[in-house]
Amino acid sequence: MIFFRKRDKIEKKNEKPIKILFASDLHASYVTYRKFLNAGLMYSVDVLVIGGDLAGKSLKPIVDMGNNKFEVDGNVYDEQGIAKVKKSMEDFGVYYVLMTREEVEEAKANPKKQDEYFRVAIKGTLRRWIEIAEEKYKGLETPIFVNLGNDDPEYMFDVLKESQRFKVGEKEIFDVKGHEFFSYGYVNPTPWNTFREKPEEDIYRDLKEITDKLSNPSGAIYNIHAPPYFTNLDNAPLLDKDLKPVVKGGEIQMSHVGSKSVRKIIEETSPLLGLHGHIHESRGFDRIGNTLVLNPGSEYNSGILHSYLIVVDPEQVKAYQFISG
Repeated sequence: MIFFRKRDKIEKKNEKPIKILFASDLHASYVTYRKFLNAGLMYSVDVLVIGGDLAGKSLKPIVDMGNNKFEVDGNVYDEQGIAKVKKSMEDFGVYYVLMTREEVEEAKANPKKQDEYFRVAIKGTLRRWIEIAEEKYKGLETPIFVNLGNDDPEYMFDVLKESQRFKVGEKEIFDVKGHEFFSYGYVNPTPWNTFREKPEEDIYRDLKEITDKLSNPSGAIYNIHAPPYFTNLDNAPLLDKDLKPVVKGGEIQMSHVGSKSVRKIIEETSPLLGLHGHIHESRGFDRIGNTLVLNPGSEYNSGILHSYLIVVDPEQVKAYQFISG
């Protein structure tokens, strides 16, 4: 059971505007993650929010050749050289694992083995990210709300829950400085068959279940990974049957790919703010009725942080600013 304060008490508690830093789709990029944490300190924010897709998408074997020699993609490095290669991979969201040549050949023929290497890499990176956050925010009580996106395996929840600073819990309603706040990471079906996809009717059912528990939806903040359909937040390249972008007149054709259920629940409940991600190339803002919706986009594989700094008071979003670097 969840109890909430009455509206007049919330207003008294949150007379001072709160500052939120929001980013999404970091995909295991250390440099982007560090920039996110640094920006939170630079702008003295009250709350940090990551909108899903923390996991990386690729894993590269490093072959231990013995005698302090290592091979990556046919190139041989000494200890100093491989240290630079590892850092570069970490910065741009590529996992790596030290293996013998025999282990590499075995993994090529065994998808289950590949999954296990991914699991170890994902958990290890996530635990290191927790340590980095604790180092940077030592002595501060700044919470980091985290959502798992469609590319994030469910076991990541267990690792994130090892931290007191990271606030996770799909469908759980949190109190963020007087605003009801929840995260939801499932997306409508994609051509890629990722970990966390659901039919639109199931997404709507889940969101309806959550929003029915809100005491004041008009003051709530929704951290939903999928962007609402037919907005500035959900434009992605139109794909042909071979999953290649459709090009006409030399230009890539775009299509709205967001969730109709997310849009519907926003139209029905009119929250204060919607935080979204998922579509990397569709950075932008929009309004659905009275609700401001934001997608910072993502260029994690270039080591660039895209984020929004948002100032919120009890009744309105006072200001929001796109930050990149």
